[in-house]
Amino acid sequence: MRWENLTVDPAGDPARDAALFGADAVTTRTFDTPEFRGITFHEIRARSIVNRVPGASRMPFEWTVNPYRGCTHACVYCFARKTHSYLDLDTGLGFDSQIVVKVNAPDLLRRQIASRRWHGEHIAMGTNVDCYQRAEGRYRLMPGIIAALRDHANPFSILTKGTLILRDLDLLGQASEVTDVGISVSVGFTDTELWRTVEPGTPAPERRLDVVRTLTDHGIGCGVLMAPVIPFLGDHPAQLRATVRAIAASGATSVTPLVLHLRPGAREWFMAWLERHHPHLVRRYERLYAEGAYAPTWYQRRITRQVHELAREYGIGPTRARMPRRVAAAEAAAPEAVASGPTQLTLL
Repeated sequence: MRWENLTVDPAGDPARDAALFGADAVTTRTFDTPEFRGITFHEIRARSIVNRVPGASRMPFEWTVNPYRGCTHACVYCFARKTHSYLDLDTGLGFDSQIVVKVNAPDLLRRQIASRRWHGEHIAMGTNVDCYQRAEGRYRLMPGIIAALRDHANPFSILTKGTLILRDLDLLGQASEVTDVGISVSVGFTDTELWRTVEPGTPAPERRLDVVRTLTDHGIGCGVLMAPVIPFLGDHPAQLRATVRAIAASGATSVTPLVLHLRPGAREWFMAWLERHHPHLVRRYERLYAEGAYAPTWYQRRITRQVHELAREYGIGPTRARMPRRVAAAEAAAPEAVASGPTQLTLL
């Protein structure tokens, strides 16, 4: 396993290669409990936690925080699978069961955003792997991360499939009083059989929509990223209608469709799953994704148009983000320790 070859260009620092963490700082653990059986955790002390998104990325944000690598949600289509290969870890079952935990993420983030070199840019979370996957229930990294962002009035957004985000409801409310907070829940479909096979480690779609409802009831606007829309399995007009109807009933402030994309690492794993479960669709997928990771523009536009028409029918409107407020210098000096593709996703 390669721990030393990951490099980072720290925010505001001169460009240089610096290992994200050293091999001597890795502690490997397993827990003999039902929810973590078969899962290995690699606890590391990261050297940087605020990451710049590559300039060539299609993402509509520049900075991210990812406290975990690998994800027990085990979504067969997850585009982040390729990142496990950088550590010589398997991008299939290894991605689902070998989880890297950046145990110092909250303290490191607090130090980095307190630096004079940091200018309070928006930070997106949950854009690589889910920061509210099962591991978060044990490691509790997000409360400290949210508290640091709150104390510095730093705008942020979270994308998740996890219901565990409700544990941090009070913190999210406090943060939304001082800065711009965007929450999105990912629900690509409401088909139970499809969910069980493609997202086996996630809460059921209806439980995720309960999260949207609860956040909304507490005055925290929440949008839904309708992703992925899976060609030939989740894109029938009746399926799209059922999903948008359920999203509207949850009180979501917006719905943004995103068609399945298959990047290297994810593509191989997804196609192997497709061969096992829906072999008659393999050739159709090969044709649809013949040009690369993204479905053809005509297909994406068709799905987007259908979803937007349904959203208007069910009365789902756009969100209006609030402007972040600034905290005084004395307030910002908070204690270090915190008690315990073509259609773009829009997190705000």
